[in-house]
Amino acid sequence: MNQKLDIIRCPWAGNDPLYQAYHDLEWGVPLHDDRMLFEFLVLEGAQAGLSWITILRKRLAYREAFAGFDPSQVACFDDLKVAELLANPGIVRNRLKVASAIRNARAFLAVQEEFGSFDAYLWRFVDGQPLQNAWAAMADVPARTPLSDTLSRDLKQRGFNFIGSTICYALMQAVGVVNDHITDCFRWRELA
Repeated sequence: MNQKLDIIRCPWAGNDPLYQAYHDLEWGVPLHDDRMLFEFLVLEGAQAGLSWITILRKRLAYREAFAGFDPSQVACFDDLKVAELLANPGIVRNRLKVASAIRNARAFLAVQEEFGSFDAYLWRFVDGQPLQNAWAAMADVPARTPLSDTLSRDLKQRGFNFIGSTICYALMQAVGVVNDHITDCFRWRELA
């Protein structure tokens, strides 16, 4: 019997190979690289109101359009660059989301300046250790928590936008601040 067929994943990973690879290799893995943290910050904001698979399919185009997610370059994007982005079919062409990515790049740089890195800033909310949840079913996983409410409020005070509590919780899940794989999922045990 094929071992691959016996793998139990979180149901949201479905059958799409791109989704499954993201689930198996990235989602929930503790991340400490500022460029990657900025990438997830931008992508989670872009995802608002859309499916995550839509964003995954556009991820490479986003990397190209947003200077490899270098926040120092994105922070310098001007009106000409915004017009170029809004004409790019490879990304979500929403003026508010594009403007938010630029604004958030500037705020991201300010956080790096204050804390030494965005990583140090983010992980201090959990004392540097991922929160290990133990959800039996996807229906048990919250869309937001008091911690994501706190993170959202703090980021907004620092000048970030498009960063509500639900987006913050999705960010925390994606970058491994919380382990929200369901307990039957093979990744829950690996990341616990």
